[in-house]
Amino acid sequence: MSPRGRRAALPGQRGRTTHGLLEGLIVRVFAEDGSDSSDYPFAGLPVAPGLRQGLAEAFSRRTAPGAGLTSLESVDKPYRAIRAFTRYLSTLAWPPTEIGHLLPEHLDGFLDHRKNTVVRAGDEVAQLKLVLKHLPGLSEPMIAKLGEANPRRPKPDREDAKKSYSRKEFKRIADAARADLRAAAARIRKNRADLDRYRRGEAGPDTDRRLELLDWVDRFGDVPRYSYGDTSPAQFWVKKHGPVTATASWLHLSTMEVIAGAVLLTAMTGQNKSVIIKTPAVHHRADGHTGNTKTAILETHKPRRQRRAHMTLALSELPDWISIPGDPDQISARDELHTPFGLYALLHELTSRSREIIGSSRLLVCYHGSGGNGVGRGLRPHDNAAWVVPTWARGHSLMTDERDKEGNPVPLNVTFDLLRLTYVEFHQAPVAHTEQTLATDYLARNRGNLTEYQKVVAKALKEEVDKARTRGVMATLTKQDLERAQGDPETVAAEFGIPPKTLKDMIDGKLDTVMNACVDHRGGPHAAPGEPCRASFMLCLGCPCARALPQHLPVQVLVHDRLLERRDEMTPLQWAERFALPHDQLASLLDQHDEVDVSDARTNATDDDRAVVTRFLNRELDLR
Repeated sequence: MSPRGRRAALPGQRGRTTHGLLEGLIVRVFAEDGSDSSDYPFAGLPVAPGLRQGLAEAFSRRTAPGAGLTSLESVDKPYRAIRAFTRYLSTLAWPPTEIGHLLPEHLDGFLDHRKNTVVRAGDEVAQLKLVLKHLPGLSEPMIAKLGEANPRRPKPDREDAKKSYSRKEFKRIADAARADLRAAAARIRKNRADLDRYRRGEAGPDTDRRLELLDWVDRFGDVPRYSYGDTSPAQFWVKKHGPVTATASWLHLSTMEVIAGAVLLTAMTGQNKSVIIKTPAVHHRADGHTGNTKTAILETHKPRRQRRAHMTLALSELPDWISIPGDPDQISARDELHTPFGLYALLHELTSRSREIIGSSRLLVCYHGSGGNGVGRGLRPHDNAAWVVPTWARGHSLMTDERDKEGNPVPLNVTFDLLRLTYVEFHQAPVAHTEQTLATDYLARNRGNLTEYQKVVAKALKEEVDKARTRGVMATLTKQDLERAQGDPETVAAEFGIPPKTLKDMIDGKLDTVMNACVDHRGGPHAAPGEPCRASFMLCLGCPCARALPQHLPVQVLVHDRLLERRDEMTPLQWAERFALPHDQLASLLDQHDEVDVSDARTNATDDDRAVVTRFLNRELDLR
C-alpha cells in the first residue's frame, strides 16, 4: 500500500510509519514517489538517551505521510535544526535530560546562539518547533512557547537581494552549457561508431586494448577492476588510458556534463530545480511523429504544489526568443540545442545506454567518480546537481558584466534559483506557479534589470492612458437628465442622439449589458454593419453605442475596485497591458459623480452585482 505522502520508518519497519524505535535510532524517510530514501541517525546526538529517543519519535511523526513535508530536501531542514539544537543543549552547564525538562529558555537561548552563525536562525527555530510539537510530556510553559509566533526573518539589505542575470550573462551561461553538451555528443557518438565497427570486426587490430576497454565500459558502465565491487581499484592496464572517470565518460556523460544539461534545461524552461533534477526520460510525442512541430510531453512532479504536484511539461521544437543569438540566421537548422525538444532529445540519446545499464527512468544520469553515504562510484542519477552548479560555473570562468572596486572581473554566481528567476523575468509569465506568486515571490524581490523593467511598465501605462484620453468614455446620463426625461423625453433623447423609445427602454433597464446600456448593438464599431456585436463588454467603456446611467454605478465601482485588486495578483507589465485602459476609463466615469454617490454605490452593491462582476472578469460572459 502506498500512502499519498512520503514514508517515515525505522530499519526493520520499511514502508510503515512507526513510533517504536529499534536499535540504532535511525529514521528512514522515503520520497513521495518511492524513488529514493534517506536515513536520519539519532544515536549520535549529544543529549541524554531519553531525550534522544523522544526527538527521534517526534521526527518520525513530523515526517509521516500527510504531515506536509513532500520531498527529502524539505525533510533535511527539521533534521538539521534538531542536530543544531542538541549541540547547543550539550554546551549548557545543566543540559536537560528528559522531555519534561525542556523550557522556553532553551529555545530563546538556541535562537540567540544561532543568530551569530546562520542568517536564517528564525527559520531554523520554526522548523524545530514543528518537531517539538510532536513530543509528548512537554511542560505547560514549553507548550505555550511552541504556540507563539515564529521569529521574523530580517529583511535583507538591498545589496543582498536576489539579482537576476542580464541578457548577456544569461546567454554566457547558456553558451557554456551548450559547448559542454556539443563536446559530449561528439565524443559519445564517435566512440559508439568505433564500438560498432569493433563488434562487427571492421576496426582492425586493437593493439592498445582501447576498443576492448570501450566494449567493457559499454557493457558494464565501469572499467575492469581487480575484484568484484565498485570499491576495488581499476586494473593497471586501464590506467594507461587515463583517469577512470574520463574512461567511463567515453560512452557516458560526466558529472559536469549532466550539470550543463540541467543548467540549459532550466534556462530554456524556467522550471524549478526539483523538477529539472528529476526530469523523466519517459515521454509522449504529442506530434505523433508526423513531421509537424516536434513536441515531447513529460509527466513531472513538484512536491511543493501538494495536490497539484503532478504536472505535464511540454518541450517543443521551437527556439526560445531569449536563447537564440541576436541574428537568428546564425542558428543551423540542425542545431539541436536551441529548442527545448532538441535539448531533451539529445540528453535522451546520450544517456540511453546509461539508463539501460542501471534500469533508471531518469533523464540526467551520469558516471560518478565517488559518492557519499556509501553510494560509491558508478552510473546513477545526479540528485545533488544544485550543489555542483557553482563548481561547474567556476570551471568555465564565467564572469558578470560588472567589475569590483579595483576594476577586476567578478565571478558569476550561477544557481538554479537565479536561472529560474531570470527566465520568469524575461518572459513575464508564471512557470508552475500562480501569477500572484510570480509577482510577489519572484519579481518583487528581484533587483536585476529593475530600472529597465520599470521603464517598460511606465511606457505601457502611458500608452494605455493616452488611449483612454483619445477614445474618451461612454456618454453618461445624470439624475437630473432622468428627471427631465419624465417630462420632456424627446428633448433628452435628442441630446443623447437616440430615439425616444430607445431612451425609455434604456431607463427601464431593457438595454443593460454589464456596466451600461447599449443603444444599438447592431450598429457598433466592433462588428460588421447589421451584425450583432460580439465584443467583450469591457470595450463598452469606450463605445459610442454605450450609455451609462446612475443605476449602473454600483457595478462600475465594483469592476473598478476588482481591477485594482488584480494589480497585486499580476506582474506590473501584464496589468498595464490588460487593465490600465479600462481602469482609467472607469476612473474617469467615477469622477463624474459625487464622492458620496460613489461611496453609497460601493456600500449598496448587491450580491447579484458582485456575482455578475465576478463572472464578467472571469470572462464567463464572453461569446467564444
